[in-house]
Amino acid sequence: MLRTATHDASVVTVEFDTGTKARFHAIWLRDNALDPETRAPGNGQRLITIGDIPSDISVSAAEVRNGDLTVTFQPEDKTVTFPADWLAAHSYDHDHDLATGRTAPGITTWERGIDAPSADWDEVHANPAAKRGWLAAVAEYGFAKLTGGPTEPESLLKVADLFGYVRQTNYGPYFEVRTEVNPTNLAYTGLGLQAHTDNPYRDPVPTLQILYCLENSAEGGDSIVVDGFRAAEKLREQNPDGFALLAGYPARFEYKGSDGVCLRSRRPMIELSPDGELVGIRFNNRSTAPLVDIPFDQMEAYYAAYRQLGEIIDDPAMGVSFKLEPGESFIVDNTRVLHARLGYSGAGSRWLQGCYADKDGLLSTLAAMEMDQPEAAE
Repeated sequence: MLRTATHDASVVTVEFDTGTKARFHAIWLRDNALDPETRAPGNGQRLITIGDIPSDISVSAAEVRNGDLTVTFQPEDKTVTFPADWLAAHSYDHDHDLATGRTAPGITTWERGIDAPSADWDEVHANPAAKRGWLAAVAEYGFAKLTGGPTEPESLLKVADLFGYVRQTNYGPYFEVRTEVNPTNLAYTGLGLQAHTDNPYRDPVPTLQILYCLENSAEGGDSIVVDGFRAAEKLREQNPDGFALLAGYPARFEYKGSDGVCLRSRRPMIELSPDGELVGIRFNNRSTAPLVDIPFDQMEAYYAAYRQLGEIIDDPAMGVSFKLEPGESFIVDNTRVLHARLGYSGAGSRWLQGCYADKDGLLSTLAAMEMDQPEAAE
């Protein structure tokens, strides 16, 4: 609730019952008015443009009524009420000098030693709380397993159905990761793979990847996941100048496939938002094209930072490993979590199917479930 409200023509100052004060500009309040002429009652979308707001907008009155703020705007002579809790949730009158390379609220970075988040197939399909917990784990940690699923081909598509849609690429709706030991074709090998993010040459990059196990009778072949955000944090701690280089200059990625496919992107290995929040990692040595956007006198330092980031990612202390059994799958935030595979040998086979999906669908489903069950978000 609000205690007091004062104003001049361009700013309203409120005091909450906690003693906290916050200022709001007249133009901001008018743009965000919650009345049905400004916002559609059904979906909350804005019904006016910025040009519809008078350029000489001002506040002629502001007072507390029943704990909320009521404001009258001129020259429209329009009165609007703003709930106190809404104002508190949307306050911008605070220190914006935030640390560069920070992670967003609700994200937990990790190294080896954490228990891999996991949920049961039947539970997430039958129990909304279990599904919500599984989605929340992906949002917080960037990955989670799903166990006890069916072993029929294309079961991975049912995983994507839990929160959104498959993102189809030139590989189709999904792709095969089918490798046999002692193969007749060298394309189907048991070689290990360095930790990497997938498809950095796409723009936008696929934001989620699902890998689903159908067969796994070979020895070895464990899956490994590495938190790219934690690796970036370590680089920033150990070499802030190197961190700034990898975040400040774009790398280039390229994939030239068959059937006329030639994919290219120009994005930094460490991606920050304009205010310095860590929002993405692109790391894939196999797909890195010649780096031509770094100034000559910075190139050696850039490569030193690139090498250092690779050493952090390759450190065994960074990875969480597990072996997928038939009917098990895992999902990774491909903008954050790198995945790798140990080599394997001996008799048997290993068959996984993979697909891509979009993180905004997962976050949307999670947010909608949390709105329906707000106690789950406490």
